[in-house]
Amino acid sequence: MSIYDGGERKMNNKVMIVDDEPDVLCSLKLVLEKNNYDVITATDGGECLKHLEKGFKGIILMDLMMPNMDGWETIVEIVKRGYMKNVAISIITGKGTKDFQKMSNLASYIFDYLAKPLNVEQLITSVERCNRYYYKKSA
Repeated sequence: MSIYDGGERKMNNKVMIVDDEPDVLCSLKLVLEKNNYDVITATDGGECLKHLEKGFKGIILMDLMMPNMDGWETIVEIVKRGYMKNVAISIITGKGTKDFQKMSNLASYIFDYLAKPLNVEQLITSVERCNRYYYKKSA
């Protein structure tokens, strides 16, 4: 079964981490896999969109500050292309404070906002809540 398949599970346990920092991708992937999530990674918004085009459905942990296409631009594209029905997005950022102007325009598309450095327990709790939200939304 591939990461894109619907699978036999009731709850969707697929997570895509979108971040340009290799250390962040690696550490979050390890933590989530230890908690029984199927994880794929993307290093920028363009790669994220390619995974969505291939059929990814699940949770997206989106960094905001990335080269080429930042997190905000990526979310706008996800919405514009009609992929929101297939995903739930949580922000992960080192920015520390919310960019309220951009956040207000996209708030209805964002499940949670987590500041780096991430607390592992907080991350897992957020992903579990997001997973329940996604399951209800896609049922």
